[in-house]
Amino acid sequence: MFSLQSDLALMEEAARMAGSCIMRYFQPGAEVSNHVHLKDKSRNNPLTKADVEADQLLRQELLGHRPDYGWLSEETADDASRLSRQRVWIVDPMDGTKEFMRGIPRFAVSIGLVEAGRPIAACIHNPATHEFFSATLDGGARLNGQRIQVSPQDRLCGASCLASHSETKRGEWEPFKTTFHITPMGSIAYKLALVAAGRFDLTFTLTPKNEWDFCAGTLLLHEAGGRVSHKDGQPCRFNQKNTKVRSVLATNGRLHEALLALLEPTPLSPDRQAVA
Repeated sequence: MFSLQSDLALMEEAARMAGSCIMRYFQPGAEVSNHVHLKDKSRNNPLTKADVEADQLLRQELLGHRPDYGWLSEETADDASRLSRQRVWIVDPMDGTKEFMRGIPRFAVSIGLVEAGRPIAACIHNPATHEFFSATLDGGARLNGQRIQVSPQDRLCGASCLASHSETKRGEWEPFKTTFHITPMGSIAYKLALVAAGRFDLTFTLTPKNEWDFCAGTLLLHEAGGRVSHKDGQPCRFNQKNTKVRSVLATNGRLHEALLALLEPTPLSPDRQAVA
């Protein structure tokens, strides 16, 4: 079995390569060219050439060097053989595709390495802002090589919160505007990284997400001193047969129990991407 440090080094190199691939198509402040948008995989879920090419590159690099590891990616058909592998790559080649398409630099390559249901190494790379977040289990979290930690905020009222763009447009965050200072943002991976870095105090979604959306960010936040759970307070497990979860709550840790209590009466949102 390879060491975590050698796996992390491989992940970091692959993520940087994928970031360079994505940046060939990114147009800051402007929408990408029409030929870049390939199709919509489902409602409000676009696919671009950058997603596809980054996925192919990551698969080639990561599985090419670790052929015995499993593979789970947003842009690759699922293979149940991953369930029997000791270590599994869980990848989102570009989280935040809608922002990427609009020329907004809030997207990221997200790679997590999972063993026995737990992330043990992670990296999240935003190539447009030159931010590279990384972590290993019990090894701390870093941004561009420097240790990071969560914010010291200990009061839920007035906490800074990252919210989903689409959820805010639908009015789902209206009940929380008097409690939090809310900033809309698309990529959940990038949101988790920013909470881990202490720039924001928390983020959450009651809309279904897949493992690749938050696997790497879960370890980053844990290693920076924060906490991630589902709405019922249960910890997140990865490389499950069903990769979709109903909720993700992420905080600096100090706010977690208060957030759980606040959201307890709030119903979960429907899976809108599954609605034709």
